[in-house]
Amino acid sequence: MTVNGKVVAITGASSGIGAATARHLASLGAAVVLGARRTDRLERLVAEIEAAGGKAAAIRVDVTRPEDLHSLVKSAVERFGRLDVLVGNAGVSRISPITELEVEGWSAMVEVNVKGILHGIAAALPVFRGQGSGHLVTVVSTSGLKIVPTQAVYAGTKNAVHTLLEALRQESTDGVLRTTSISPGYVRTELIDNAVDDPAVREQARQHMADLGIDPLAVARAIAFAIDQPDDVEIGDLTIRPTRQG
Repeated sequence: MTVNGKVVAITGASSGIGAATARHLASLGAAVVLGARRTDRLERLVAEIEAAGGKAAAIRVDVTRPEDLHSLVKSAVERFGRLDVLVGNAGVSRISPITELEVEGWSAMVEVNVKGILHGIAAALPVFRGQGSGHLVTVVSTSGLKIVPTQAVYAGTKNAVHTLLEALRQESTDGVLRTTSISPGYVRTELIDNAVDDPAVREQARQHMADLGIDPLAVARAIAFAIDQPDDVEIGDLTIRPTRQG
């Protein structure tokens, strides 16, 4: 498998899809560099991976800060000699009708979901160009594929990222850069915990997620599949959702 020996940096790595991806890629022989704000969780995850014989490092990353993404990339290069893949996974969601004017929530989604990805591209692209290869794997969402009420701004941020990556792909057909968009449906993660203010609605959403959502490992396997392709093969888009999701 070409995953073996690759160096992969992951944002939003302290839980959910990010943590599952770190564990899975490390089990396949990748060296993983984990970024998130909750460093206590990162440290436990690094210890877990190393105890299982894997290679891992961690650094505090707030994707709204460009310098944190540069530090993540720099850490990967200094610790493991290169960076082969950046998995842009950090994301936030606020669910509400536009008419409720959740301006603060809108700003947070734009800062994390859109600008956070751009900050990662800005940090990783010079390294990829310098070493002659690199892969951007970005976690988007099926919310951008099926537009529904209360998720307009969230879906907008995800569609914006998909558009950015497609344009970057067309600008990068010299064989150096690969881009992949992963669109998960309902996944059992903590994303919903801060998406809704109303406790009753939040608990209902959690129950729905628990009943319908798939394990984050399923998304981690999809990410590994995209990374595992030969250098001349690019998996542009992957959608992964529960079979019962409408």
